Amino acid sequence: MKIDLPKIPIELPEKRFHDIFHDEYFELDTCLILDTTFDNENVNRAHLLKMKIRNSRFNNTDFSDIDVTDVIFENCDLSNVIFRNASIHRTEFKNCKLVGCDFTDSRMGNVQFENSLLNLAGFGNAKLEKVILTESSLANTDFYDCVLKKIEFNQCNLNEASFEQTSLKGIDLSTSTFETLTVSIEGLQGCKVSSYQAMQLATLLGVIITD
Repeated sequence: MKIDLPKIPIELPEKRFHDIFHDEYFELDTCLILDTTFDNENVNRAHLLKMKIRNSRFNNTDFSDIDVTDVIFENCDLSNVIFRNASIHRTEFKNCKLVGCDFTDSRMGNVQFENSLLNLAGFGNAKLEKVILTESSLANTDFYDCVLKKIEFNQCNLNEASFEQTSLKGIDLSTSTFETLTVSIEGLQGCKVSSYQAMQLATLLGVIITD
């Protein structure tokens, strides 16, 4: 699946992330952020545009209602960040830690997660379209009542992930792994799985398989 990549200028002036407080609308635009620590902050309705953020930490920061467009996060720790009602488009997360992130009611389009940790993240009532997750861990991640459209899980860990009230129609889980998964029979309709996964799911749904 092809998705739109972040549109970021080659030359970017370096800034501090705390410069966001200098803007009346909490906006950072067309810049490079390096080695920043921005923990336990509260910045509602922020705007991040056309920028790269590397080797930075944002633990426990509240970014509710944030707008993120044309941004690359690389080697960043965003553990327990609140992204409630966020709008995230043409954005990449590379080698990032997003453990426990709250993406409730968020909207994502043309987003990539690569070699990242999203264990215990919550995507309740989120809408994801054209999102690619590659070699990432989503153990105990909650996709309750989500709209998933054109989503790829490539070699991901989905153990104990929950897709309750969420349709997996058109989604390929065959290259990913899990021991247990929370999903309904209706939600599995149109989902592509390997033969081994089919037996796992049948067992989880209470089907008794005999040879």
